[in-house]
Amino acid sequence: MSAVFMPQDVYGVIGWPLAQSLSPLIHNTGFQTLGLPGVYLLREVAPENLSRFMDAVRVLPMRGLSVTIPHKVAVMPLLDGVTREAEAVGAVNTVFWKDGALWGDNTDVAGFMAPLKPLNLPTETPILLLGAGGAARAVAAGLTLAGFRHIRIATPSNASHRPLAERFGLEPVDWEARHDAPAGLVINTTPLGMRGKHEGERPCDFSRLPPADGCALAYDIVYNPLRTAFVADAEAHGRRCITGVEMFFGQGNAQFLRWTGRELPAASRAALDAALR
Repeated sequence: MSAVFMPQDVYGVIGWPLAQSLSPLIHNTGFQTLGLPGVYLLREVAPENLSRFMDAVRVLPMRGLSVTIPHKVAVMPLLDGVTREAEAVGAVNTVFWKDGALWGDNTDVAGFMAPLKPLNLPTETPILLLGAGGAARAVAAGLTLAGFRHIRIATPSNASHRPLAERFGLEPVDWEARHDAPAGLVINTTPLGMRGKHEGERPCDFSRLPPADGCALAYDIVYNPLRTAFVADAEAHGRRCITGVEMFFGQGNAQFLRWTGRELPAASRAALDAALR
């Protein structure tokens, strides 16, 4: 009986509908490896049931939640407070308890910034951000909170990026002009390159991008496949690359730290890498 894992605390991810998720893998591996009595479950919650579900979270109580589409914005008024990261993004992807109150955070910000912090990039680094969805909002928040100011943003629609540019003080550029200026860091938040109908596509042609002084990085938040066309092209042109698995694991690690005060163990990363292979 000493070998039986008996969870006591309940965590989970809510969304509608819930696609296949790797979050249960990394979190449940974390709980069991560290001997913490938690279990992480998938919870499909229809939009009309969100308020009642959050009432149940308080009563049970559930110890923590991951939040995904379409609840990231709708959950905010149902909480007692939000972090500055969640406020900056305008969305919550993590719910946690703090001093008896239910709070919201956006760990996509920490997840995105995690692999950049050790690099100590100068805040004057010219950056090109491609895409304007929810992930792009977290990227923009993370970069601006860290003091980066020279950020251009572009989308294929030539329209959807403009509200994001205004909110965060970015420079909007037309998609056709995205290669016109140097970029020490190029970030892809579009679905181009993702496994499926867009696999093989890339949002940037690095042969057309003028070189930037002192920095040559590419960061793709897509993690399936691990090696996208964007990453392959960047590497072929001498850029150091950060893959989407770093952001995914980083945001999950930030969630786990919020909930438990512990970081995810190496076993969680090993399980994730094995699953993606």
